[in-house]
Amino acid sequence: MTSTIDIGLKENWKQFTLLVLVNGFVGGMVGLERTIFPQFAEEEFGVESSAAILSFIIAFGISKALANYFAGKLANKFGRKNLLVYGWFIALPVPFILLNATSWNLVILANILLGVSQGLTWSSTVVMKIDLVGPKNRGFAMGLNEFAGYLAVGVVAFLTGWLAEEYGVLPYPFYLGIAIAVIGTVLSIVFVRDTRHFVHQEAQQVTAQTQEKVFLETTFKNPTLSSVTQAGLVNNLNDGMIWGLLPMVLLTLEFNLERIGIVAAVYPTVWGICQLFTGKMADHYNHKHMLVFGMLLQGVAIIGIGYTENYAALIVLAAILGFGTALVYPTFLAAIADTTHPQQRAESIGVFRLWRDLGYAVGALLSGVIAEFYGLTPAILSIGILTLLSGLLIQVRMPR
Repeated sequence: MTSTIDIGLKENWKQFTLLVLVNGFVGGMVGLERTIFPQFAEEEFGVESSAAILSFIIAFGISKALANYFAGKLANKFGRKNLLVYGWFIALPVPFILLNATSWNLVILANILLGVSQGLTWSSTVVMKIDLVGPKNRGFAMGLNEFAGYLAVGVVAFLTGWLAEEYGVLPYPFYLGIAIAVIGTVLSIVFVRDTRHFVHQEAQQVTAQTQEKVFLETTFKNPTLSSVTQAGLVNNLNDGMIWGLLPMVLLTLEFNLERIGIVAAVYPTVWGICQLFTGKMADHYNHKHMLVFGMLLQGVAIIGIGYTENYAALIVLAAILGFGTALVYPTFLAAIADTTHPQQRAESIGVFRLWRDLGYAVGALLSGVIAEFYGLTPAILSIGILTLLSGLLIQVRMPR
């Protein structure tokens, strides 16, 4: 006799809440670098080139993208919890390496480890939440997941900027990273439970067809999946540019680290908080419309940042960029989950997240090269235009 598992947010709220908390710590590890890295690179290692500084984002983006892909493929085989715990084990050395790094190559190594860790941990929390809640509340579940992660990015970005301004780039910001990594690891080992059995039960209740070639369908062939995937890549392409170039722009405007920390924190904080609402919207409103509007809003905000020197205006534009990103981020994942068979969901999400997080590397490399040869403003404007074009591509290719 087989027991029936209750799928739903209300039925699994304790484990769901725990996973939201865990993903907050996952996001906090990324926030560690959001504000202070250009100054950290210049003060500690004499690295001043835009392209060289952005090399840490390229390393992070490629390693995270590959980890996302393999996390998706291995989630059913090894279990979601095991991948989550492995990811935290890989994260534990990162703040120690950054704290004691004697060369820029060690910083790159730390970011490769951080990328692998983020791919395993964030992917696991995403898939586990979708497993728990079932089809009814997928958008809301993704909104809560991304809210926790990116709110933590913003909060930690602000805290590291404040700590660096008050006490210096070393060592206190990285002590914060040690605490985040230790707490996240302990929570995941002791309290998180695996969710593979939820997938098996849901698979018996759906009529969706499995795909023969998940990678090709998600990347190119399926008009919904491929539209979402290209937009995910462009979304993180512009995020990689903002991550690397925005602090540089603010330094050239002679803002101090505390002010830079505030601007750098507004974008992911608004992004995180708004997903509490946009995630729920994705359960009720047209995915295509939300994605198109969100990408266009991002593009307009980025172009505005390229032309703005006023501190208050930069804060407003960062908030608009955060809201545009909030419209698309949980909608990406809800659309992928709604279009794929439960047994292939983790793999399809892994393929999407592979391309999405390669956007970090593409964005950092592209904007770094343009900034090196033509300046910061042309680099920002180029990424803004690409973001507008991505929104238009969704409008043309994605079915209603």
